[in-house]
Parts: sequence; C-alpha cells; structure tokens
Amino acid sequence: MRIVFMGTPDFAVPCLKALIESGEDVCAVFTQPDKPKGRGYKLAPPPVKELALTHKIPVFQPESLKKGEDAKAAVEKLREISPDLIVVVAYGKILPKEVLEIPKLYCINVHASLLPKYRGAGPIQWSVLNGENETGVTTMIMAEGLDTGDMLLKKSTPIGEDETASELHDRLSVLGAELLLETIERVKLENITPEKQDDKLSSYAPMLTKELCGIDFSKPAREVHNQIRGLSDWPCATAEVNGKKLKFYKSKFIADAGKGFKPGEIIDNNEKLIIACGDGNAVEILQLQAECGKRMNTADYLRGNKIEKGTVFGKG
Repeated sequence: MRIVFMGTPDFAVPCLKALIESGEDVCAVFTQPDKPKGRGYKLAPPPVKELALTHKIPVFQPESLKKGEDAKAAVEKLREISPDLIVVVAYGKILPKEVLEIPKLYCINVHASLLPKYRGAGPIQWSVLNGENETGVTTMIMAEGLDTGDMLLKKSTPIGEDETASELHDRLSVLGAELLLETIERVKLENITPEKQDDKLSSYAPMLTKELCGIDFSKPAREVHNQIRGLSDWPCATAEVNGKKLKFYKSKFIADAGKGFKPGEIIDNNEKLIIACGDGNAVEILQLQAECGKRMNTADYLRGNKIEKGTVFGKG
C-alpha cells in the first residue's frame, strides 16, 4: 500500500518507524520546514525528517498546503505520487479539501485522545491538567473540521497519579504506532467501520501558553499537582520564593499535610520541599529548576539553596 506520511515532532516518529519496519511502501514524507534551534540558532531538521532521510525516503517541506506557489507545488507532487493513504501524525499544518481528496482510500490521522474528547493541539497536556484518569489514542478519517472526522479505532490507557504530560506523551506515541498498524491492516482487509463523532460529547484542548504557568497555592493541592504534571516539560508550572522564580517538573500529592499552614507556606525543607495548599493538603516538589540553572532533584537543589521553613511561595 502506497503511503504518504505527514508528521513533524518526536510524537510522530514511532508511527513512521512502525510503517517502515512493517514493510509498508512509504513513498514520501511531508514535514514542517527546518527551524532555528539552540543558542546558535542553527537550522535543525524535524525528528521525522531525520528518520525519513535515514531510510532514503523523499522529504518535502512546504511552508503551506493551503496557499501560494509552495502549496500548489506540494499538491501537484501529492497527485503525482498518487498514494493509497495519507497518514497524518502531529504534522502541525491544516490540510485543505483538495489534499484530503487525493488518496485513493483515506487521509488517516492519529490523535492523542479518546475522541470526541480533547480535540485540538494539546490533548495530552489538558487530559493531565484536568485530572483525567484515562486517555488514549484514536485513528480517524480526516475531515475539514478540527479533529471532527469519523473515528476508526481507539486504544485507551490509564493515566498514572503522578505521571507527567511528557511521560504520557512518550507512552501515547508508542500506543499510537500500534493502533496505526492495526488500523491499516483492518483497512486492507476491508474490516473497519467508520463511526461518527458525537459533537455533544466533544471538548477542546487548545495550545498551551505561558499564562498557564503561575501556581496559585490557595487552590486545592490536587489541582496544583495536576498543573505541575500537565505543564511538564513545557511550559512548566512556576512559583516565586525570595525573589527567585522556580520551575517545577515533578510533584506528589500529600493528603492533610497542609492543615494549619498558609497556602504556599513551606512545611518541610529538610531535603524535601513540601508546600501547603488552600484545601489543607499539600504538594511535595520532586524536581525543579532555578532561573539560569539546570533541572535537578529537589534534594540536590536544597543542599546549595537553603529555603527557610515557614517561607511562603508566591505565584510565579
């Protein structure tokens, strides 16, 4: 089966790798243009491009698929390739109707949620931010709306109580690759029935912004814990103490530990950093990063940066 793969970041890599290793005819890869990265702002290729070039798969990087000469050339190239399927995984660009109509069978998307919940750019992070106990991946036939196409297959997985969005991201990328292969096999066998989404059950997961970062410790501890997990590794939950801003990467919920303390007050600073929250519970910070510093375990940070017990954290 002739397949064009469209994807860009690390999340898409296991899907492309699975297609290659399963012997599918991946005849072209479309990915976003190289972007400046690091201190020297040197152009760096997307992870999907690196994998494709390793396997000598032609790579195309149009600025747009919707308008301009670049888009026209890309559409012409897709028509020339004449794929059976276009597989889209975290490509990061909108596909116009004329592209969706090119493959002989379908444009299939791998989406990191149990649709119709969490349509949009940030499904993994918002499932953690909202304290969900379960999420998963869905394959669907792409339509012109935002993640509104008919669903093909789903796979669910529990979310760990302390699991971060970045950890969940890595698990779902592998789960998505498994589901993609199963979906393609079922398409080949003509043993798959598309299912319409119920828009009444839908929710939206917008792109993350830095406005979400500052922690308000007057909120319940479980909500603070979910904020830290959901924003790890980017853009990171933040708080301020002694005029310094800290990023928090990992935390743990501690029941009843905050009773009798002010929200944001440090309860324990002996190789631990336990902070009271507004509901009488607390969070223990397990990994953090100071401004201009490195990410490290909290115990290591406290050995060189004493924070007095009773100090109150402010919103970062």
